[in-house]
Amino acid sequence: MSMKHYKKVLTIAGSDSGGGAGIQADIKTMSACGCYAMSAITAITAQNTVGVSRIHNVPADMVAAQIAAVLEDIGVDAVKLGMLPTEASVVAIAGLLKKYEVTNVVLDPVMVSTSGSRLIDEPAAEAIRTHLFPLATVVTPNIPETEYLTGLEIGSEADFAGAAVAMSQQRVRAVLFKAGHLDGETLTDYLFDSEKLIRHYRYERINTLNTHGTGCSLSSAIASYLALAYPLAEAVQLAENYLHKAILNGCEYRLGHGHGPVHHFYKWWAE
Repeated sequence: MSMKHYKKVLTIAGSDSGGGAGIQADIKTMSACGCYAMSAITAITAQNTVGVSRIHNVPADMVAAQIAAVLEDIGVDAVKLGMLPTEASVVAIAGLLKKYEVTNVVLDPVMVSTSGSRLIDEPAAEAIRTHLFPLATVVTPNIPETEYLTGLEIGSEADFAGAAVAMSQQRVRAVLFKAGHLDGETLTDYLFDSEKLIRHYRYERINTLNTHGTGCSLSSAIASYLALAYPLAEAVQLAENYLHKAILNGCEYRLGHGHGPVHHFYKWWAE
């Protein structure tokens, strides 16, 4: 009898004590999408549905030790990168991804909050550009992150083509622009391969406060479907479908006093 093998996904990101985003959302998403989830924690946050009150960055050598422990023994089929708060951690992560020849790398550039506040310093951001952009299968910025990375103002979907050129010039192979910060009754995310539009993904906007961790969940779902051997455009489609249903099924729940999470396990929970 032959042994079965899990599809394995490693998330390298920050911890969210409230459970809605970060490592916690990543593990829930990867599990819901049919993969075995592993983690390397880059930062510990004191966080809930209202906001982040404190951040403790994990030293770069400990971040590297977590990653090496996983890669040396278990291996990975995909990696999701989230909050990477220090230049030293970024350099260490890039070195390990190269050493172990990791493929299927999904980079969610957690640099700017929804309110526009910077979450990492400029040396860390520049290190991500220099060391991780060339290694990423796809980068998944939201509107504030796209504006920060490209220096362009994104006022409508028409601005994504110029942003794709700017990202390509930074050695980004593929980019998924997330349009959730734009106005309108529909949301359309755009996937570019270099400067070429590959596919767009359009959904009706769901009126809910429960959107905490949507970026983490989407990037983790993409990594999961890449691990399951789907081509990039199809992996993004499946991930977008999963997230839309997770938001829809979570919109009637109330958790905390701010922005609640999506319903990661909507397929299995009985009503």
